[in-house]
Amino acid sequence: MDLTEYVKRVSLDDFGKPFNHYAVWNSRLTTTGGRFFPNDGHLDFSTKIYQEHGPALFRKIVRHELCHYHLFFEKRGYRHRDKEFKELLKKVDGIRYVPRKIEAVKYYYVCQTCGFSYPRNRRINQSLYRCGKCQGTLILKNHS
Repeated sequence: MDLTEYVKRVSLDDFGKPFNHYAVWNSRLTTTGGRFFPNDGHLDFSTKIYQEHGPALFRKIVRHELCHYHLFFEKRGYRHRDKEFKELLKKVDGIRYVPRKIEAVKYYYVCQTCGFSYPRNRRINQSLYRCGKCQGTLILKNHS
């Protein structure tokens, strides 16, 4: 099924209102599930979020963007901070934030003096960085 047709169906089923614009996939969206563009009314959705979290969560993201859409065209509070937006989002069981993917820690640095551990996802230059507690030397314990 076409993405625009899917959004139109969700709009009618969950809001009882038509979606009169178009929706597109946007592969550049990585941390946000979707975007609403008030200038022309179209919606963007993340292909990555859909692939990672599946269709059940994606439907909640579509509801979130449709809350922006319908409230904007009804000239009501459509921003995240607006009470009307929060109420409608709760009513239609939309999602406020996309769950963050927890990355496995790759590097563990340990202070030679006090033994404090520093988990990091990126390597650090051990000659430039010291322990924040005692200024001791950091050593790389293990990495995956």
